[in-house]
Amino acid sequence: MHTKWWTPWMYVVPALVLLTFFLIYPSINTIRLSFFDRRTETFVGFANYVYSFTNSTMLTAFRNNALWVAVFTTLTVSVGLIFAVLLDRVRYEKIIKSLIFIPMAISMVGASVIWKFVYAYRPAGAAQIGLLNAVVVALGGEPIGWLVERPWTNNLCLIAVGVWMWTGFCMVVLSAAYKSIPRQLMEAAQIDGATEWQVFWKVILPLLKPTVAVVSTTMVVFVLKIFDIVYVMTNGNYSTEVIANRMYKEQFAFWNYGRASTIAVILLVLVVPVMLLNIRRFRQQEATR
Repeated sequence: MHTKWWTPWMYVVPALVLLTFFLIYPSINTIRLSFFDRRTETFVGFANYVYSFTNSTMLTAFRNNALWVAVFTTLTVSVGLIFAVLLDRVRYEKIIKSLIFIPMAISMVGASVIWKFVYAYRPAGAAQIGLLNAVVVALGGEPIGWLVERPWTNNLCLIAVGVWMWTGFCMVVLSAAYKSIPRQLMEAAQIDGATEWQVFWKVILPLLKPTVAVVSTTMVVFVLKIFDIVYVMTNGNYSTEVIANRMYKEQFAFWNYGRASTIAVILLVLVVPVMLLNIRRFRQQEATR
């Protein structure tokens, strides 16, 4: 019995319709709106793009996103890898890993509220309700405005919240990859006289590189779109602005649809290459199997 030519399309068309309605059309329309003014009535050409790459607040947002990408990705992946390797030898591995993974069960907003209290600041002489400042004062120091100390301290404090939440995710993925490494390879290296450090760098890490690359690109895609932590804890004030939070402000605070669409397009352009790189890596892995 021959299958009719249109039979496969019966299964594909519903998915294509949903994809077009929820993804393709909104993307194309957003690109179109980025060339119009705040009310999307007057065509302004590339004026919104010129604004995005010359405005001081937007430049600060680009700088902060770059800082998030560099620090957040490096810390989550490296600390997650360290936990994955070291905890494999711990007797209570599952319990400790569960404790590290627990922050992933908390919403981004919930975690931000928790850490906002941790960073809470009161003037010197007043009772400190923030955990960090309570410790600083107890040790004889002066309270610090962690979220207002610019430009690096407050941004790093915000990044710490993201690292606290996502390190557990990286650890779980890397731990699964680590456990799939044949133990004979490590034992053979140790028999040949390799130290623990040499085994890690010469055996474990090369075998984990594909997984590390996938986890890293996943973290990059996530952090390029970071919004919740910044919005809840500082709302982009004190030089902590990021691209997604600026897009939200232009849309819902300033009612400038043209600029908001432009920032959304810029964010899309930044994310797509990383996603394509990830897809390409997946295909390479499948081809080598």
